[in-house]
Amino acid sequence: MTDGAIAPKLFALSWPLVAGNLLQTLYNLADVFWVGRVGADAVAAVSLMFPMSWMFVSTAMGITAATIALVSQHVGAGEDREADHVVGQTILLTIAVSVALAAAGFLFRHPLLELIGAEGAVYTEALAYIEVIFLSLPLTFLFFAFRAALQGAGDTKTAMWLMVVSAGLNVVLDPILILGTGPVSAFGVDLTIAGMGTRGAAIATFVARLFATAVGVYILLRGDWGVKLHVADLRPDPERLKKLVDIGSPATLDGWARSFSAVVMAGFVARFGPIPTAAYGIGVRLMSVSWTVSGAVGQATATGVGQNLGARTPDRAASVTWTAMAATMGLLFTAAGLVVAFPAEAMRLFIDEQAVVDEGITFLRIIAPSWAFFGGVMVIQGAFRGAGITKAAMALSFLSRWIFRVPVAIVAAFTWTVSVPLVGPISSLGWGVEGLWWAYVVGAVASFVVAVAWFRAGTWREGVLDHEPVPAANDD
Repeated sequence: MTDGAIAPKLFALSWPLVAGNLLQTLYNLADVFWVGRVGADAVAAVSLMFPMSWMFVSTAMGITAATIALVSQHVGAGEDREADHVVGQTILLTIAVSVALAAAGFLFRHPLLELIGAEGAVYTEALAYIEVIFLSLPLTFLFFAFRAALQGAGDTKTAMWLMVVSAGLNVVLDPILILGTGPVSAFGVDLTIAGMGTRGAAIATFVARLFATAVGVYILLRGDWGVKLHVADLRPDPERLKKLVDIGSPATLDGWARSFSAVVMAGFVARFGPIPTAAYGIGVRLMSVSWTVSGAVGQATATGVGQNLGARTPDRAASVTWTAMAATMGLLFTAAGLVVAFPAEAMRLFIDEQAVVDEGITFLRIIAPSWAFFGGVMVIQGAFRGAGITKAAMALSFLSRWIFRVPVAIVAAFTWTVSVPLVGPISSLGWGVEGLWWAYVVGAVASFVVAVAWFRAGTWREGVLDHEPVPAANDD
């Protein structure tokens, strides 16, 4: 990413990341699809565990955001051995954090399920599921570390192909372990597998992740893909570990802030009844396509910015960002145009109930044009992460959701009046559920303006490596 035409290299980095994100979604869809054949309680149990699983994924993504920044900058600077050392310390840190989380989660699994409101059969099914998921946490963290290490070196395809095989393995194992095989024998040996319900779904995920992680660690030990894991680098390096934590912790908080705000907004929508809630659920699934694309381009941007800062070419790093942002916003404006032109058709891909379709048409016509602004913010966040300035990326997430979106939703959607001394009564707008849709628009546009201004200020241009500052063009 440090020379040649920018756009083709961004595309080459981005499309495997898009595919990888979609395959990660396939894991969840396959589990829910086959668990649905067991019963409503099993589906509720798996759905109830999703927010908790996302918290763990956010933690893994936070640690590995630091890995992408440091590895890419060392690779750009030609410091391959330093990049390898970062990989070793990342593996050490992910093992320590994931084992600690897995042990604590398994120890307190009963109070956790009671805290989130699981009861009766749902409690039983959720317990069977989460016990295995906690055991798989170290595998999840290690795979994220592997993917981040290769991504920092500029390789996004290898992890994608591993995800293809892993997701395929999960899809094959799900029906066998969830529903069972029925009476089966071969060569006189009984091969019958009893259906295990939600525990079977968790075991299928465990096996698929074990395969992907084992191959990933082998690839890192081989060292033929740009970075290498040296056993000697697993010796704790307090200074390097501290830098990984300092850079990675804001990215973890970023993920937590996003997941909590999603829960809050869903709660707001639910207050207006089942029809808007159903329309919102479908609309969010359509929006998730924009998240998948812009998130992947943001990850590719992080690699490009990191490598160019390591090579001490910050102007090219800025060009990478503006190119990625323009392409992403152009693509999302086009997608939004299609959705706005054919909103009913988009909704009927999921449901035929006319009341839900009508509400969904309103949702899409208000929110879809703002997808491009939200995508632009995600690209700039990727640039900040590549520079190692993860606090800026975190701040943009907080601004978008907790400063612009949630307060606007409260003012625009609900009806209330408060009396302010010396001012008098102040009333909300009370637009109903449409106020929630407009809150998304305000959050996207306002955070985009802040993101562009912040990036143009150039506070990210030095990166996080211990190098002398790069002189400006007019310096003597």
